[in-house]
Amino acid sequence: MPFKIGQPKKQIVSKTVERDFEREYEKLQLEDQTKKLHKDMKKSTEADLAMSKAAVKISADLLSNPLCEQDQAFLDSMTALDTAMKRMDAFNQEKVNQIQKTVIDPLKGVFPSLNMAVKRREQALQDYKRLQSKVEKYEEKEKTGPAIVKLCQAKDELRPVKEDFEAKNKQLLDEMPKFYQSRIDYFQPSFEALIRAQVVYFTEMYNIFSQLTDQIDEAGLTDEQRQKETEAKLNELRSLSIVADD
Repeated sequence: MPFKIGQPKKQIVSKTVERDFEREYEKLQLEDQTKKLHKDMKKSTEADLAMSKAAVKISADLLSNPLCEQDQAFLDSMTALDTAMKRMDAFNQEKVNQIQKTVIDPLKGVFPSLNMAVKRREQALQDYKRLQSKVEKYEEKEKTGPAIVKLCQAKDELRPVKEDFEAKNKQLLDEMPKFYQSRIDYFQPSFEALIRAQVVYFTEMYNIFSQLTDQIDEAGLTDEQRQKETEAKLNELRSLSIVADD
């Protein structure tokens, strides 16, 4: 007569072992923060790329402006700007690729393997409980020949499953504390790589825009003088009747 397999009566995993496992696992609950960091890093690099692509588009639009056909100085300035924006975009792409390889990908890969190991341990525990309950049911039945045979078969089936769970449980109890202790060693190189990528990028940006300034700032005016000059020219435009305020 078939019977329903329930939870075993025997405590197959001691409360101490379960408590130790839960304690070590709780220490590693950095996953939510790491997922958020991974998501924010992705958004940051996507925004960086969008910015440099937009800058290239703007410089291309300016270069195609009819004024470039009429004024050689304006054409030279826009050509210099377009070249600078393309260089900026290229360095930005290199920076993003470096961040992807050294920061984003490592952040994405650290927890799935741990979670998979925990899931395998949980599945092994459920199999262990199921077969232990099966053994207990046969032990409670009348000791007839067929029942004894089935009991022996159930015990034979239980033995490797029990060993598998104990091996998985021991491995996690051994390795989770090591992972916790080495978490800084794992993450620190990624953040150092992020800083280095940013330093290289902004150093190149300084060089690019310094060269651009030298190319277009022929008059050698200070920022204050250039602002006054721009304001004077805008005032001239505002004085025209076609742009006068209503």
